[in-house]
Parts: sequence; structure tokens; C-alpha cells
Amino acid sequence: MNELDQLSINALRFLAVDAVEKAKSGHPGAPLGDAPIAYLLFHKYMRHNPKHSKWTNRDRFVLSNGHASALLYSVLHLTGYDLTIEDLQQFRQWGSRTPGHPEYGDTDGVELTTGPLGLGMAMAEKHLSAVYNRPGFDIVDHYTYGLCSDGDLMEGVSHEAASLAGTLGLGKLIYLYDDNLISLDGPTELSFTEDVLKRFEAYHWHVQIVQDGNDLEGIAKAIEAAQAVKDKPSLIAVRTVIGYGSPKAGTSKAHGEALGAEAVKQTKKTLGWPEDKTFYVPDDAAKNWLQAVDKGAKVESDWNALFANYRKAFSEQAVEFERVQEGRLKDGWEQSLPQFPVDSKPVATRTAGNTVMNAFTKYVPELLGGAADLSTSTKTVIKDSPNFHLDPTGQNIFFGVREFGMCAIVNGMAAHGGIIPYGSTFFVFSDYAKPALRLAALMQVHSIFVFTHDSIGLGEDGPTHQPVEHLTMLRAVPHLTDFRPADANETSAVWGLALERRGPCFMALSRQDLPLLDPVRQRVFEGVRRGAYIVEQGGDSPDLLIVGTGAELWPAVRAAEQLKKDGIAVRVVSMPSTHIFDEQSESYKTSIFPDHLPKLAIEAGATLGWWKYVGRHGDVIGLDRFGASAPGATALEKLGFGTDNVVARAKALLERTRKAEPALAGK
Repeated sequence: MNELDQLSINALRFLAVDAVEKAKSGHPGAPLGDAPIAYLLFHKYMRHNPKHSKWTNRDRFVLSNGHASALLYSVLHLTGYDLTIEDLQQFRQWGSRTPGHPEYGDTDGVELTTGPLGLGMAMAEKHLSAVYNRPGFDIVDHYTYGLCSDGDLMEGVSHEAASLAGTLGLGKLIYLYDDNLISLDGPTELSFTEDVLKRFEAYHWHVQIVQDGNDLEGIAKAIEAAQAVKDKPSLIAVRTVIGYGSPKAGTSKAHGEALGAEAVKQTKKTLGWPEDKTFYVPDDAAKNWLQAVDKGAKVESDWNALFANYRKAFSEQAVEFERVQEGRLKDGWEQSLPQFPVDSKPVATRTAGNTVMNAFTKYVPELLGGAADLSTSTKTVIKDSPNFHLDPTGQNIFFGVREFGMCAIVNGMAAHGGIIPYGSTFFVFSDYAKPALRLAALMQVHSIFVFTHDSIGLGEDGPTHQPVEHLTMLRAVPHLTDFRPADANETSAVWGLALERRGPCFMALSRQDLPLLDPVRQRVFEGVRRGAYIVEQGGDSPDLLIVGTGAELWPAVRAAEQLKKDGIAVRVVSMPSTHIFDEQSESYKTSIFPDHLPKLAIEAGATLGWWKYVGRHGDVIGLDRFGASAPGATALEKLGFGTDNVVARAKALLERTRKAEPALAGK
């Protein structure tokens, strides 16, 4: 290591240490140990343009060990991204661009909110390169690099992701493993004694080890060897010292807390750094780091020239490539969404979803996804497209039984760009994927999650497979749009919104067949766009309002018909999306849910979220218990979702409100 390299690495180390120390909060150990790795990646190997952080063909960097955020922020500042010394000085403070863990969208150059998302980016690169590259025109050709820690590899999702990456042979995925033998609770020998290299060899990865984290030549040779392996992802274990150079080096004390003023001075003294200076970058180090700006401008300029020639040779493909990179849907794509005649046979919304997908996919070729080993059940196969595993131009991915990994991959593909990704499984298994669903919402990326078997209506598999609390749980996630369509036409409308809205969403689709709404008379597509709408008006002056979602709209409709015979006029409302309904104006909300009408909600799930709509004087038919193993229709009937019970609860509600508060009944 020459003097300039050492100076540049130490500048990185102490920017991070000073940021943590000023905040009195953070993780200084990883930056001290991992600085040489970061230096090599950003200074020598990565093709990136700090002045255009969203350049299409850039290499991606994923900081899986997001606690090392001070390292990443310092690198981004030094290499010329839009991140200032003042931003570093505001590390972990209110409103800063340097939050405690990297957040997608907050900081220039941060590719992802921390999490296991690199695999999705590498899969996106493989798919887009297969679709758009032509001989002599590799317009999609970049690596995904990641830095991970012992903690990342302990997490179960690392198994899911690494196993699939090896199966897919993702040769442009390269992870460097900060092998420092320490976790927060102490030495890894307490909890993590497996042979990581053999484990990843068993996953069909290319594995290497570098014994000294300060050996730039050794790390460089390992990266170059990994780049040369085209048919396997790579793991490079680098034996580092956490808190390198500090009095707390090699201990868990260096991990999750500021070093303290005295220890910072000692560390600077040990590594030959001015003890009286903070946020200090020597001129030579600054110039060395900022070479990334000129290099980045050159690699992007070269790519722009390549793409200009590509546009001349393959104009149609170039137009499509630019469209998907910009995230624009094709003109007229909405016309591909089917409408189902009201007199069609009843159909499950999962089955209708497949019909809808296959109708619009020719107009939305950027759709890419699959299921967690449940494609035949979730009905999410694109029929005229190959299997991605065998032909990377294919739109169908078989994720295997890896729900968490699948949804994390979907997020990575969405953040990469050029793709609208989806993943699917049974709704109850969203439990396994919850952290990834939350990350999708945090990043507000265009991830689509298709969940089927949405209630106790799935039947015989019983409580283990029957979701109860899941709608309420996921509706509570900010920025995550919920969709629970009541029929095939609502399903078509929902898919349209999922493509159009750009943010993350989930669909809860039925296993059981459902009747059809009249797409014209009931203005289904327009209604779904508002989140909730009136299916049956109930005359000029209805006595009662019943609102249902999904399959439970239909007992509401049947109950309204029965109540009409008894002289009770009922307004029936379908609410396919609470999130979208909550976005509407107060005047629209009031037009659907007038204050004076008693309100009964029906949903085969937890009642918790419904009181905001029905009010203190309303009622909810739901499930505040687990389901039961029985045929679906039987389970629904026994647990209160049959027409007779809805009629009885409606009459009781009406009677109660008339006695207690006559004004509410509009009398």
C-alpha cells in the first residue's frame, strides 16, 4: 500500500469516526475495518458517475451491513456525490441527508434502504441485458457489489437469497464479507461457528478469502478473480479487525457506540492522523478520491456514444429501453385491461388475475416475477414467456419456497429500474416476508405483491393457512397500498392501478369463485380508482349501509336483497382499497359514507381497522379469532359470514341505533 492509498483510506476512516463521535451515536468499528474495501471498490473498480448518480449502466453498491452507514456517506462525499462535509456533520440528526442507516431517496448515491436486496439488482441486470443487448452493443453491462457482515449471514434470508443466486448463476453479483469475528454481543464463536466458505460453495458460489483487510493487493486480486467468473456469484471473505487502530479494536465495544473523545485521539495517534482536526481531508487525499468524477464522466460518455450507435442500429429496441428506464408505461396500455361481462361464470379473483396479467403483458413487457413455489395456485404465470432460469429474457421466475427472499428480490429489481417486478404466495405467508414488505414501503419502490387464498374461504388447509390479522397488519404499513377486489372486474381495475401508481402495493385474491359486478352499470373501474364506491344505491333514502371487501361484498349484496323484502333499504359499498379511499376528498368520503347512516362492515379478517369507517355506533362482522379446517363455504357460514347472520346483524344494528340515537337513522 503506497502513501497516497494509506492517506486516502485514513481520510475515509476518520470522516466516519468523526461523524459518529459528533453524533454520539453510531457504529465506528466497521468503517475503521472496512475502509480499504470501500476505497478499492469506489476508487478503482466500480463504474459509476458521482455527478450522475442515476446513470443507467452504473455498477450498483449495496451496503447490506447498514450500520456502517458512516462509511458509505463518507465515501460518497469523498468521491464527489452530492453530499457535503456539513451533511456528514449532521449524521443522525433531524432532517439530515445522513440518517442512521442508509435510506433510499434521502441521500445521493444510496441505491437501497439497507437490506438483502443485491440479488434483485443482479437479476434485473441479467434480464435487461438478455432483452436489450445485441452483438457489439452491451448497453446493459454492470456489476452489483455488496458489503455484508456476520450478522447479515446469520439472518435466515441470507440463505434464501444466496441459494437462489447460486441456482441462477449470477456471475455479476460480488459480495465482500467483513469477516471480523465480532458481533454486537461478543465474539462470533458464541453464536456463529459455521464454515461460511463451505456453505457458500454448497450454494454454488465462487468463494475466496483474503487474510488481511489492509492488504489492498490481495483484495484487488480477489475482486478481479471474481469478475472473471461469469457463471457464479462470488463471495470474498476479508478478515478485518473491527475498530482497526482504536483502543477497542477487535472487540464488540467498537461496534455500536461512539469511541469516545479520548479513544478517538488515541486512534488518530496510532494511525498517524492529526489529533486536533475533525472532518479533515488532506488535499492529496481529496484529489485522489475525486478522480472518480473524471473517471465517471468518461465511462458514461463512452456508454452514451455506444447507445447513440445502438439507437441507429436498433431504433425500436432503443425506444423501448429508454421508456422502461424512465418508468413510463406504453401509450394505450390501459386498453389491454379486460372487462368481464356480468353474465360470465363466477370466477376466483386469483384466476381472474391470471387472465388480466396475460391480457396486458404484451403491452407491459417490463413485468417480471413469479411465485414462491406456488405458481399453479397463485396463478401468476405469464403464459407466452419463457422461464427466466433457462432463458433470462423470460418473465417467469420460480423463486422456490423463499417468501422473504422473493419479496426482497422484488424490491431490488424495482430499485434497479427498467422492470415492474412482482412476487406471489399465499396471503398467510406474507408473515415470512413482512420485513421486505416494510422495506418496499420505506423506499416507496414499484414492487407488486400478489397474495392469494386471502381468507378462511380457502377452506380445508385450516388455521395455519387462513389469514386473519394480515389485512390489518399490512394496511397499517405507511405507503403500502392494499387491494382486495370483489370480482374479476375489480381485479382488472386493481391491476391497472398497481401498474399505474408506481408505489408498492399488495393484492389479496380469493381462492373461491365469486360472481361478477356489472362493469358498466356499477362503474367498477371508476369506483375502484376511488378506493370505495356504491355498488347498490338503496334508493333515495337508504336505512342502512353495508360495506364489504373482496368475497365478503357478496353476502352484503345478498343481505341487501333479503332486507329489501322486509322493507329495509340498504346501500351496499365495495371498498377494494382502504388506502386509496383514505386519499380521497372529504366530500367524496361523505358521499359514500354519510354520517347519518348506520354502518355495518363485513370482512373475513380482524375487525380492528374497521371502526374508523363504521363509527362508534356501527358494527363489524369480522374475525377476532383464528379460522377452522373445513370446506371454505362451511367455514364462512359457521364463522358468521352467511347471509342469514348478516341480515340478523343488520336488523339488530338498525334497531339499536333507532332506539339509542334516532337522528342517526335519518328519521
